[in-house]
Amino acid sequence: MSTASTPQIELTGLRKTFGKVVAVDHVDLEIGDGEFFAMLGPSGSGKTTVLRMIAGFERPTSGRVILGGIDETTVPAFRRDVSTVFQDYALFPHMTVNQNVAYGLKVRGVGGTERTRRVGEVLEMVRLGDLGARKPGELSGGQRQRVALARALVTRPKVLLLDEPLGALDLKLREQMQLELKAIQRDVGITFLFVTHDQDEALTLCDRLAVFNMGRIEQVGPPAKVYEYPATGFVAGFVGSSNVIPAALAQSIVGRAGTFAIRPEKIRVLGSQGSATSATPSTGELLVTGTVGEVVYSGPTTRIVVEGPSGLQLSATVLNADTPDTSALRRGDPISVAWHESSLRPLTV
Repeated sequence: MSTASTPQIELTGLRKTFGKVVAVDHVDLEIGDGEFFAMLGPSGSGKTTVLRMIAGFERPTSGRVILGGIDETTVPAFRRDVSTVFQDYALFPHMTVNQNVAYGLKVRGVGGTERTRRVGEVLEMVRLGDLGARKPGELSGGQRQRVALARALVTRPKVLLLDEPLGALDLKLREQMQLELKAIQRDVGITFLFVTHDQDEALTLCDRLAVFNMGRIEQVGPPAKVYEYPATGFVAGFVGSSNVIPAALAQSIVGRAGTFAIRPEKIRVLGSQGSATSATPSTGELLVTGTVGEVVYSGPTTRIVVEGPSGLQLSATVLNADTPDTSALRRGDPISVAWHESSLRPLTV
């Protein structure tokens, strides 16, 4: 990621309404040159509307869109130095791969020899160099996704906008394309702005992310910081999963006032009926006793739901390699769990 002082994308007071519906509510955001940035949030949270305003497909109700230090709020989409990759790829079915990728260059008046050279370069980059003569209908989903990516990159934009581009792929292909997309971004070195509702995808791909909720940004930061230190209850619950200890129980469970989050993998199973695991907490750990509510086996891990005092429900995720006796747990068994006090995260609610 570049350390240039001028952000490639700067949004100030961005707001968008559709009638009485507020889709985006005063968003302020800076994205650096060469940064891989993700906008993460549930459907209807405003992230795609923000992307469309950056692309020029929507005009803000108020606020500004500044690209490369230039105010382009009212500049039409075709004059902005950005390209967009959509979830449905939007390829021309009657054109070959070469023709699809070359289309943007042809519209810009780039000559035939130069078009051919640049199309060949970008298809090699996305590992489609030998498929230029095929049509989209003859390609797999992953290959069509690469064609859409090549078509967007061939014009050498300053910013690439990606609107859930991996959403139509199956899990294994999506995971493969995540790695390839990250490698391509490193190679081309331009700003990638990626919209997704998939938390794992955002955490895997980006340098930083913004978590959207109801048209506003709840938190911005590197993936590890947002995951480890969620600022609000929404972020704690949406980015991964968290146990939330409400204010009403915090004094008795935590020993101080407030609302707190604890990640399931931070909770240690100490002991249960039929278990040889020690029920003694370590120094600095907080102990909770209860009963087993559910045991969910997931291959490498097992999720154990613990019914604690005063209706508190905690979810603990344990590695099966480290805790081989989880299969002995039964609903209603007494169980003890603990976590280190330093793993608690205070929340703004």
